Amino acid sequence: MLLIHPPVSKPCEPPAGIGKLCGALNHHGIKHTVLDANLEGLLYVLKNSKTSPDTWTRRAFRHLSDHLASLKTRDAYRNLDRYRRAVKDLNHLLERAGLPVGARLGLANYEANGLSPARSGDLLRAAENPEGSPFHPYFQKRLLELLEEKQPSVVGFSLNYLSQALTTFAMIGFLRQECPGLALALGGGLITSWMRRPAWQNPFSGLVDHLIAGPGEKSLLSIYEARSGIRRGSGHRSGEDHWIPDYDSFPMEDYFSPGPILPYSASSGCYWGRCAFCPERAEGNPYLPISAKKVISDLHVLVRRGKPILIHLLDNAIPPALMKAISENPPALPWYGFARITHPLADLDFCMALKRSGCVMLQIGLESGDQAVLDRMQKGVDLGEASLALKALRKAGIATYVYLLFGTPWETLTEAERTLEFTVKHHDEIGFLNLALFNLPVRSQESSEIETESFYEGDLSLYTGFRHPHGWDRKLVRQFLDKEFKRHPAIAPILRRDPPVFTSNHASLFVLSR
Repeated sequence: MLLIHPPVSKPCEPPAGIGKLCGALNHHGIKHTVLDANLEGLLYVLKNSKTSPDTWTRRAFRHLSDHLASLKTRDAYRNLDRYRRAVKDLNHLLERAGLPVGARLGLANYEANGLSPARSGDLLRAAENPEGSPFHPYFQKRLLELLEEKQPSVVGFSLNYLSQALTTFAMIGFLRQECPGLALALGGGLITSWMRRPAWQNPFSGLVDHLIAGPGEKSLLSIYEARSGIRRGSGHRSGEDHWIPDYDSFPMEDYFSPGPILPYSASSGCYWGRCAFCPERAEGNPYLPISAKKVISDLHVLVRRGKPILIHLLDNAIPPALMKAISENPPALPWYGFARITHPLADLDFCMALKRSGCVMLQIGLESGDQAVLDRMQKGVDLGEASLALKALRKAGIATYVYLLFGTPWETLTEAERTLEFTVKHHDEIGFLNLALFNLPVRSQESSEIETESFYEGDLSLYTGFRHPHGWDRKLVRQFLDKEFKRHPAIAPILRRDPPVFTSNHASLFVLSR
């Protein structure tokens, strides 16, 4: 079995989804090979970039080795200007490499002229013409090598982001041309979202043998059993759905970070699950936590095995009970992840315990600085408590990466200005900021109450355009953000601290390097 993580996503840590699949396959003694085609493909394109007469490209290529090396040392994370130059130069080389095939390519982005990853017809066209991908010279050679050496009976792709979709289908099309009888499986977060759209009909039935929605461990085991005729090992227990992830097959030292980063999911779904327009609720994804005892055990095993420098907890929100368990039995390593504003975070003693356990940064989805908007969004967040939490985290020495969302149906300029006021008031407590514009999900209970309009084209689109009930449209929101919010003297320095391209994935490394 061959498991592939396709381009393009941020190449700073191994893909957690495939790590979980490896854990399940290992548990049952099933041989498999892992290919991080995202990391390998980006490095291949960078190292095979053609020189160009413009000064920037020549300089960037001349310093390519130095830039790649610098992102793997802590020095780059102590000097934002040096880091920014390395990332921008690498991104520029990728952009130049994509131009000959009409692609917009970057360290975290891939778009192709005339093709949309949200249109199934365009994905099928990418499969019909794999040579049109900027990664074709890489995967043509690499896939043939692996097929000859490993002779897998099943090849699985993990597709999580739109930026991976076109390349995924180009690789699938190439495999179909070269090995028509090979079984192909396709899963991941994006596939799950597509398959749970209203009136879903599979447009890829002639191309992909198995589409998998949700956690893929059991499905992959069943596919292996059906293909091989071999029953799963006796270690399988009825109802078992968690195996410790395994990253031993990944090139941990090659990622764009100063040491191995360990991604870990303690749950799927969201323990809150009540927010308006929540994709987890709209897709019917249940909250399935791993017991705190098992999480602590897994982390200690993975830390001993892989010797990472940082743990990245991937949960939609880490429950306070799990944070408490980690603080009482810490993994002896720095860690970070998403957390909801809850009463425990407003308690300084609780935050101090988190700090002692290794917590260096929490990502906070605050969304708005207006209480009425938060209430309509059903966030379950009290702004007074949020204020206390930000102050307690700052006193404890834990950085915050705060997420704000503008243009929701309940927001107008008045409410947006209140968010500005709240942010300015707490600028000393906010380490980093992410500013996003609201997108209306295609399937959500609330979307039926809003007048929609054609904006996002494609039968696989997860979002749709809408007419804002108060006229606070995207153009006006952008004007407010660009001309007022981002230019405020208390906020501009926060935005300048954000690591380009890698954003929150590298922000914690800057915190660690202070």
